[in-house]
Amino acid sequence: MAKKEAKIKAQVKVQIAGGKATPAPPVGTALGPHGVNIGQFVSQFNEKTRDLNGMIVPVVITIFEDRSFTFILKSPPASVLLKQAAQIAKGASSHKSEKVGSVTRAQCAEIAKVKMADLNASDLDAASRIIAGTARSIGLEVVD
Repeated sequence: MAKKEAKIKAQVKVQIAGGKATPAPPVGTALGPHGVNIGQFVSQFNEKTRDLNGMIVPVVITIFEDRSFTFILKSPPASVLLKQAAQIAKGASSHKSEKVGSVTRAQCAEIAKVKMADLNASDLDAASRIIAGTARSIGLEVVD
């Protein structure tokens, strides 16, 4: 891993399926130009995300000048969690006229608890409203 005095060369943000990273794109194309050992990153990422099997996980990779790296895992995108809760494959093409499913306010609150660290909300109620807005934007109806 990186030393504290190493200078940061780049910071890369990528979304990868948990536990299923490979050196192929998007990982290879994001890290290759910076000279990072892609195989080492893939093995470390897959080890940390084994329990999130197949779920999309955003990751922020900090690359240092000595070609070492660190990475921070974020929570899965709200839209992915909402689609999973509503048991749908994809959102609506036009969210205003087309409704593809529904989620309850309780499901929005559960998703908000998972996403709380990554949201810009002061409390759980505000976070739930953010998640409900995301649900409406992908064509889901929020019911009580």
